[in-house]
Amino acid sequence: MKLRESNTTNRKPTVAGQFYPGTKKDLQNELNNLFKTAKKRQNFNGILKALISPHAGYVFSGGVSASAFNQIPENTNYERVFILASSHQFHFGGASVFTEGNYETPLGEVKVDIDLAKSLEKSSEIFKHQPEAHNYEHSLEVQLPFLQHKLGSNFKLIPIILGTNSATDCKKIAAALQPYFSNENLFVVSSDFSHYPGYEDANKVDFKTANAICKNKAEELLSTLKNNASSNIKNLATSLCGWTSVLTLLYLTEKGSYEYKEIEYKNSADAARYGDKKRVVGYWAISVFKKDEAFSISENEREEILSLARNSITNFLKNGKKGDAPDPIPGSILNKKAGAFVSVYVNGELRGCIGGFEQGKSLQKLIQQMAVSSVHDRRFKAVSYDELDNMKIEVSVLSPLKEIKSEDEIELGRHGIFIRDGFNTGTFLPQVADRTGWDVYDFLGHCSRDKAGLGWEGWRTAELYTYEAIIVKE
Repeated sequence: MKLRESNTTNRKPTVAGQFYPGTKKDLQNELNNLFKTAKKRQNFNGILKALISPHAGYVFSGGVSASAFNQIPENTNYERVFILASSHQFHFGGASVFTEGNYETPLGEVKVDIDLAKSLEKSSEIFKHQPEAHNYEHSLEVQLPFLQHKLGSNFKLIPIILGTNSATDCKKIAAALQPYFSNENLFVVSSDFSHYPGYEDANKVDFKTANAICKNKAEELLSTLKNNASSNIKNLATSLCGWTSVLTLLYLTEKGSYEYKEIEYKNSADAARYGDKKRVVGYWAISVFKKDEAFSISENEREEILSLARNSITNFLKNGKKGDAPDPIPGSILNKKAGAFVSVYVNGELRGCIGGFEQGKSLQKLIQQMAVSSVHDRRFKAVSYDELDNMKIEVSVLSPLKEIKSEDEIELGRHGIFIRDGFNTGTFLPQVADRTGWDVYDFLGHCSRDKAGLGWEGWRTAELYTYEAIIVKE
């Protein structure tokens, strides 16, 4: 059992029993109830990168927060979760990363990646050593039980309190965090929206602010906040209390292929027991996805792929080794991680077809491996060196798997399918449907029975995935 690092001081929960239930049992019950009525996860072709979630008491904003965190796909494992929360207690230039120890809630300890936190603190002068900024800040703490409910303890936390009121500082914070805005990490931005206007005014201003955020342009948000402030809305103290945290997120995303999605809106007057419509606070749940990039292969990449496959086969049949391949062209798809199937034909007859999905290795290495395996596929007569002149190669490069919930999402001729039930798996490439003339149910039934060993109807209770394939052939 690993001992806690020496000289660490955990940050204890300070608003448990005020903003949310103070005991483990009561907090678990509250979270269960909030997630039961939360908005369901939206279907979106992309990777969830960030969430904007409110930070008021759970009786007011807990349902909206649950809708935000409900966008996290099931069985997702994040290496780290970065929480950006604007300070309500301290004002200082830049931001503070907590490096003193771990965070705690009534649900238990949330491990902080102290090594990375310290590295961030040293990496830029924009990060200040201000542990006291974390001591009584509720806006970060209230997000943690939702993360614990969805992810358990399978992540490390990077807790960041922003003390700045400077857009320039936000841009610097974003630049320092950019290397970590990657697929293995999730960013959570803590912010409420309008403070203290009447119910109808809150709705109007909060939808304007959310619309500006969803345009993914930092200047659009700054302009909207300025216009809101000058609109003489009665009792409006702010239209986005965590604006520096949201602005930092926009600086992280605005130059990339990201899409913001509005999930749910409420304000404090919507709380069943506290329906004061004269002075309200607004709450939005917003998700941020990295959009799927178009799946394509250039002509130069096609030549690279076929040359790689043929040279690997030739070297293997001649020398018993696949040989060393030259480094791919910079930016080539061969540098990326993707799946591939290699098929070989001799005099038009299929003599081997071996492949696999992305296995943590580059496409270059996977094609080398599959090409060599394809010429001694045990289901066919092995290809000999003397047959090379009559051999043709076909390489199917596969897009990432996408889980589907219905057979209606399968487009024959475009989608390959992958079926999984425990250790039983099976797949058909997209071209199989074209060659056989099967309909969707034949496609699924044959794959389920003949490939996965699950029986003709086994696909109905199995996990279903689709993928696309670009075919490169000689």
